[in-house]
Amino acid sequence: EGDTMTSLSQKILENYQVRKTAKQKSAFIQLMQQNFPDMIVEEGGFPKCRNLIVGDVNNAQLILTAHYDTCAKLLFPNFIMPKNPLASILYSVLLVVPMVAAIYLVNILLSFITADFWAHYLVSLIAYIALFLLMIAGPANKNTANDNTSGVIVLCELLQLLTPELRNKVAFVFFDHEETGLIGSSYFRSKHKDLAKERLLLNFDCVSDGDYLLVSATKAARNTYGTLIRDAFLPAEGKTILFTKAEHTYYPSDQIGYKTSVAIAALKRKRFLGYYMDRIHTSRDTIFDKENIKLICDSILRLIKTIS
Repeated sequence: EGDTMTSLSQKILENYQVRKTAKQKSAFIQLMQQNFPDMIVEEGGFPKCRNLIVGDVNNAQLILTAHYDTCAKLLFPNFIMPKNPLASILYSVLLVVPMVAAIYLVNILLSFITADFWAHYLVSLIAYIALFLLMIAGPANKNTANDNTSGVIVLCELLQLLTPELRNKVAFVFFDHEETGLIGSSYFRSKHKDLAKERLLLNFDCVSDGDYLLVSATKAARNTYGTLIRDAFLPAEGKTILFTKAEHTYYPSDQIGYKTSVAIAALKRKRFLGYYMDRIHTSRDTIFDKENIKLICDSILRLIKTIS
């Protein structure tokens, strides 16, 4: 089985965790081009995406993906419970409450100056847009160990572990603009429409913080590759593989929109709360469990060897 954490992965973890602005992304792309000279940058869409591709996507039997862009720093974590979609959505709704409270406070202060309806309306609208943009385009989160430096490193590790024969079976895609609404993966899907329907796609997003490895496959992926996937993902000491059906699992990442796809993520578990993901989108996103990376790389190596 393959060792993990090559010098490239260590360099990304130590020096390239922030990949939010165009300049930061360009620095990361330059590093990748130095290590993978055959990598191409597929540009397009709005806002402009720069998806990074290694391998022949048209002939690969398997496509491995991860988003490399990173998010703005938030005061509250993006809390996700994949097996409890209602609770996840409710939490997202509750995050709006502080925004509403802030706008209400602005209006109270404004009332000391004017009672004009349109003035209050305009200021409220501007405050709402400003707060929303702050969530998307605010200061970069400097700690992105889990979201999604972990997924990037899985792909980098596999690129260096695979023999030339095995690499010919696989295409690697590093998506841009996941954090702004899955834009990079949508653009890739529009450019490669047949792949979105037929090819098996495995997406790695937030895989380094949690002892429960979510492997959530669509019906098409289960029907064609279900046995191979289950046989490939073997639990390690202290780790549990959680196989789920994508249609019964809430995991909003780049695999959405691909018919034959699998979402892979690391989760925690607590009594009553169930499986969950926390810390992401905050300064506390610092957990990088190398055992998770090794488990995933070993599993994917087994899968690639069995797919023909």
